[in-house]
Amino acid sequence: MQYKFLIYISYSYALPIGNPLEQEVIGRGFKVKWFSDIDDGKKAIIDKPNSLDTIKDVVIYQPDIVLAATDDIPDFITGLKVQIFHGFFAKKRPLKNGGFYHFRIRGFFDLYCTQGPNTTREFKRLSKKLNYFEVIETGWSKVDTMFPLSEKATDSKSITEKIPTIMIASTFTERLSLAYVDSVFNEIKRLSETNAYKFIMVLHPKLPAEIIKKWQSLTNKNFTFFDTTNLTPLFLEADILFADTTSAIQEFVLQKKPVVTFKHKVEEDFLINIEEANAIENAFKSALHPSDELLKKISLYISELHPYYDGKSSKRIIDACISFLHKDKSYLKNKPLNLLRKYKIRKRLDYFTFKSFNKAYTIEPQTDND
Repeated sequence: MQYKFLIYISYSYALPIGNPLEQEVIGRGFKVKWFSDIDDGKKAIIDKPNSLDTIKDVVIYQPDIVLAATDDIPDFITGLKVQIFHGFFAKKRPLKNGGFYHFRIRGFFDLYCTQGPNTTREFKRLSKKLNYFEVIETGWSKVDTMFPLSEKATDSKSITEKIPTIMIASTFTERLSLAYVDSVFNEIKRLSETNAYKFIMVLHPKLPAEIIKKWQSLTNKNFTFFDTTNLTPLFLEADILFADTTSAIQEFVLQKKPVVTFKHKVEEDFLINIEEANAIENAFKSALHPSDELLKKISLYISELHPYYDGKSSKRIIDACISFLHKDKSYLKNKPLNLLRKYKIRKRLDYFTFKSFNKAYTIEPQTDND
């Protein structure tokens, strides 16, 4: 049977999430299109020959399966609505009720393809409570290109006589971001001039231009700034990561390499967390020569976060989507009315319609006689 897939994004950083899925879909001989609902994502996919320009084009396309790296999605387009996530569970956006933003249910998805046990458990609890969506653990497509890891990449004690490479990454929220902190900037500047370390840096594209330019100004033979959303090659190059509360931490640590964090908002025993800039260099030294205890804690964390090392999460996602597309879903309730959210989506997209698919999308499986 032929299937039509749609990869639905908002921001450019979703490209490394969608690209492995696109390759998997094309490899199976199915159709796939891209759509972004805001300008940042539209610019990122402008060179893709299979991108759709307008929401009207999406409606006309009539996808069977919509893979969404966004928080919400139009209810009026066809297809099984699948949440594939735009980041790991980083615990950086707590809610007033004690929960986390990562688990906020908005009532637009039929299927959640979760990354590992620490997210699967909570989404399955919510699925049982709300009973209008399903949850299947698949792993995350974005990290497929990281695997299989080389033996050297997973040996955090293999730092040789070469100058160690330290990757720096930062989130965009000012209260969480190390990029805004002058003392951190000055210390990294000093360390980059000692010839003891090589630094590679990437900043979140939502950070203000003046902050990005400030860090770019550090460029020297030991400091290189990268303007990219494809972080995997940088992860593989780096020996350790220096970060704040960015979800890049979770991606990087899958290599079983240590992470130094600056004022991380949640106590995590797999991290080397510091509170002052004058502690940075000692923390780097500890990370570059990690204890067996720290490496064990990192491994235990990974087993909960993303216990898949085969690079085949995209395959599992597509398999799960096709299987669930054909499944009898009469046991599921209709999705909530969500009138205000639906109106806001229509206003944002400048597309107004009364059409709404409130029941999980289903296609009857073909029989041998079809």
